[in-house]
Amino acid sequence: MKKIGIFLADGFEEVEGLTVVDILRRAGVEVITISVMGQKEICGSHQIGVLADALFEGVDFARLDGVVLPGGMPGTTNLGAHAGVNDVIRSFAAEGKLVAAICAAPSVLGQAGLLQGKKAACYPGFEDKLTGAEVTYEEVAEAGNVITSRGVGTAIPFALSLVSCLISGQKAQEIAESIIYRR
Repeated sequence: MKKIGIFLADGFEEVEGLTVVDILRRAGVEVITISVMGQKEICGSHQIGVLADALFEGVDFARLDGVVLPGGMPGTTNLGAHAGVNDVIRSFAAEGKLVAAICAAPSVLGQAGLLQGKKAACYPGFEDKLTGAEVTYEEVAEAGNVITSRGVGTAIPFALSLVSCLISGQKAQEIAESIIYRR
């Protein structure tokens, strides 16, 4: 079974983070939500409280197949400022493990130097932070083990893209049909 970590920081965009958790779990992926705030209680960008599964410091990242960074503000800023998050995304990218980000969060990947020469998407206004990327305005940009997406409205196709990458396109299609989503 594939195992994915989703980083949560105060100010994360709830739809982007929790849609990914929901869709991946429906697909049979083990998902662990990881607080980078030093406490399990996280407050989203729209004041929705979420209880993370684990604290960053307690996660065995070697056991994960990939990580996801939801956007939102100041969640993206909080993720980008976390040295441990930056270390994990760099090592995962180098190992060929999945590194995915949506909305403003692809800027964290850009600042970490992970988008050089890769196609990447982001929330409008963050294009200049995708350092070295070939910016695209598609809903989801797949560039090997790096997947990026544009925002709340693309959370479902983003999550389904992760299912395709981790399991199969057929499984993603099954999930899409089960939630009445047309691709």
